[in-house]
Amino acid sequence: MAANEHLRARMRELGLTQEELAEAMNAAIEQVTGRPGTIGTRTIHNLTTGKTRWPQAKQRLALEAVFGCSAIELGFLPHARSVINRPAPSSSEHHGEEPVLRRTFLTSASAAALTTVTPAPASSTTSSGRVGQSDVNRLAAQFALIIANDNMTGGTDQIEQTAVTWSQRTLRLQQERPASQRVRGQLYGLAAAFTGSALWAAIDGGRLDQAQRHLNEAVSLAGLSGDSSMQFRIWGHAGALYRHLGQCTSALAADEAAKRTRAARDPLYASLVQARTAVHHADLRNRQATLRCLGLAETALSRADTDTPRPAWLQFYDSAEFHLLALTATSTLGLWEEAEAHAHSTLAKLRPNMKRNRALTQAYLAHAQLSQHELELAVAIAHKIPAQARHGRTARLLNAFGHRLHALAPKAPATREWFEKELL
Repeated sequence: MAANEHLRARMRELGLTQEELAEAMNAAIEQVTGRPGTIGTRTIHNLTTGKTRWPQAKQRLALEAVFGCSAIELGFLPHARSVINRPAPSSSEHHGEEPVLRRTFLTSASAAALTTVTPAPASSTTSSGRVGQSDVNRLAAQFALIIANDNMTGGTDQIEQTAVTWSQRTLRLQQERPASQRVRGQLYGLAAAFTGSALWAAIDGGRLDQAQRHLNEAVSLAGLSGDSSMQFRIWGHAGALYRHLGQCTSALAADEAAKRTRAARDPLYASLVQARTAVHHADLRNRQATLRCLGLAETALSRADTDTPRPAWLQFYDSAEFHLLALTATSTLGLWEEAEAHAHSTLAKLRPNMKRNRALTQAYLAHAQLSQHELELAVAIAHKIPAQARHGRTARLLNAFGHRLHALAPKAPATREWFEKELL
């Protein structure tokens, strides 16, 4: 059994470990099905060692989305029955694949690349050095991997720097090589996507000066891309940054800019921006406007077609995320019973890979329980937050939790338990 050196070489070229390749393939599958794939390191081991000579159709298409080339170019050989009575294959031909599945993956790749046009068939960079769709797909797969990592860990400096690096590579690619207008727009969109992820990581990690620099770059790139979905995303991040800077009216202005994009006609986008607007109204202590926007967000979410292909970055928004934004808004207003209910709804609906949001929700829940004088419950839920998740917004919430706990009940057993464990 000969190892698949073609696949191994491609992995080395992109710097992917077996675990990272599995994550990237699962993210590509999630773009199509709406649910994460179940590929693990055992599957990747079988692919790289040559034990699997011709992967299943979904695995093949996920591999092609990650690497931007055919399964044959990755060193896989079709089963004999797949090529009987067929012409000899070229490197760009694919065998035994379901046409519907392939069209779905191509549609998803277009969404991941953050464009609104139908993509041309994937092709490698030509001998003349032109940038092709395969380059776009390969970059889109890297973006999906960054999104997956952000969902797992939150706004770390590593994610921010990785996103900046990929944005710079994308811009160099379109500056140094000829490309069609369509591909160039996709590259600007992907550069905006990477910069937007760096922006979000900086916001999440509390590095606001860096976030402001990323915002200026992201707004410019999103405008050059002509992609309304990406413009919507960047305005959403702008609102989050302004909120952290204490500029509440600017945050609302960013929401209004997002609402004016074409993307906001989609009920899922409309729900997201209304939920974010609710959070910003809560910062201004406008209870009526907050609750009205939450109602609009919930109604729009109920009308959203979950089968519609959408960009990879938007896949975080679902019922769980709606309840998390509602939890944020109601906590700000001091509506603690409502906040606790939203927290429990979020925890019940969160997907397993959304570890950062789980930790954040638990921190908010601890605050809600503490504010209802349920000290033991609050301390117990706060202790469930793993150490690796205690950074950025979650860390700041836990620090505030400790101060409030000591102020409310400095001599209570629960308070003593909290600080004793925190000092370990």
